[in-house]
Amino acid sequence: MVILGIESTAHTASVGVVDDQARILGMASDMYRPPSGGIHPREAANHHVELLPGLVTKALQDSHVDPAELEAVAFAQGPGLGPCLRAGATVARTLALMWDKPLVPVNHCVAHVEIARVLSGMDDPMLLYASGGNTQVIAYGSGRYRVLGETLDVGIGNFLDKLWIALGGTFPGGPAIEAHAQRGSRLWTLPYSVHGMDVAFSGMLTAALAYRAKGATLEDLAYSVEVTAYSMLTEITERALAHRRRTDVVLGGGVACNARLQGMVRAMTEGRGGRSFAPPRALCVDNGAMIAWTGHLAYSAGRVVAVERSAVEPRQRTDLVATPWRAG
Repeated sequence: MVILGIESTAHTASVGVVDDQARILGMASDMYRPPSGGIHPREAANHHVELLPGLVTKALQDSHVDPAELEAVAFAQGPGLGPCLRAGATVARTLALMWDKPLVPVNHCVAHVEIARVLSGMDDPMLLYASGGNTQVIAYGSGRYRVLGETLDVGIGNFLDKLWIALGGTFPGGPAIEAHAQRGSRLWTLPYSVHGMDVAFSGMLTAALAYRAKGATLEDLAYSVEVTAYSMLTEITERALAHRRRTDVVLGGGVACNARLQGMVRAMTEGRGGRSFAPPRALCVDNGAMIAWTGHLAYSAGRVVAVERSAVEPRQRTDLVATPWRAG
C-alpha cells in the first residue's frame, strides 16, 4: 500500500509518498520565505498553489511510483492557516478525483506524533510538540490524543519569530536565535511563565526587548531566551510524564530541531530512566511524509472523506480527532 500526502498548514508546501512499512519513497518540499516580517497567509497560500503541482510530480518521480499504484491521497485538514490549508486541500481533492482515489483527512499535530512514534520504535511515547503555531504536550488516552499542556498565548516558534523580527531580523527566527545563543554566556532573568501544565511567552518577549534596549548583546539575549523557554517546555513535559506514569518522549515541530531543547529533554528523560527521540530534521519540521504515513494509518482504519465534505478546519484541535488505529 502506497499513500501520497500533502502538507500545507503554514509556510511549507510538501508532498510525501510513503508505503505501509513507513518507508519514505519520495518527498519534495519548498518553504515560503517572506521578504520581510512574518508569514502573510494569502502570500504563503499563493506560494503553495504555484509550487504544489511540481512537488507532486517530483515526489512521484523520486519514488518511482505511478499514480495508479497509489491507494489513497491524504491531506492536512487542520490546524493551520486557512488559505494555506485550502491550497493543499484543493490539490488533494483534484488528485483524488483525477486518479479516482479515496481522500483521507489528517490532523497535522497527530501526524507529528505518528511519524515520530514509528521512527522511534516507541509504542506509546509522549510528544512534546514545539512549532510555530503550536506548543503542546500530547499523550494518547481513551481513543484519541490528549493535550496535557499547551501555550496560553503564542506558539514557541511564533514567539521566536516575533522576537527576532523585532530585533531587526527576518523570518524564520528560530535558527538565527539558536546560532546566536551558541555564542552567548550571560543569563538575563526573563519571566518564567509556567501555569500548572501550561506556558506563556508574551511576557518573555516584552522583557527580552527591554533588555536589548538596555544594551544586552544579541548572543546573551538569545542564550537567555533559549535557556528560559526550553526549561519551561521541559518542566511541563516532565510533569506530564509523572502524571501519566510514562517514561519516553518524542519531539516534533520545527523548534524541536533545536539542539539545546533536545539536550534538555534527553537529560530529563534519562534522569527518570526513560528515553527521548527527535526525528531527523526533514521529518521533524512540517513535511508531506508524516501526512502520508498518518494517512495510511487512518485509511487502514476506514477514515475517508467525500470530496464535498472535505472542508479544512483551521482550528481543529488535536484532542477532538478520533484515532481508531490506536484502539486496543
